[in-house]
Amino acid sequence: MSTPLLPEDELDTALKDLPEWTRTGDSIARTVEAATFPAGIELVRRVAVAAEEADHHPDIDIRWRRVTFTLSTHSAGGLTRLDVELARRIDQLAS
Repeated sequence: MSTPLLPEDELDTALKDLPEWTRTGDSIARTVEAATFPAGIELVRRVAVAAEEADHHPDIDIRWRRVTFTLSTHSAGGLTRLDVELARRIDQLAS
């Protein structure tokens, strides 16, 4: 059973609490600039553990100290509560 898409009003409300995230179409993304390259890799490692626990995995792009996380529930064709929950967790790990 697929996770349902979030209605636009719920998504808009959720994104107000995620100011570092930008919506583009059916995904949201955030770029974190780490202090060092190893610190960026460590953040990716911590996010990987959280993603495995949630059984929901971001697309991750690493460019030196800049790490971009992109979230979308591909099986649902857009944004779901899984994306919002993982975005909140990534924010916690990045702080």
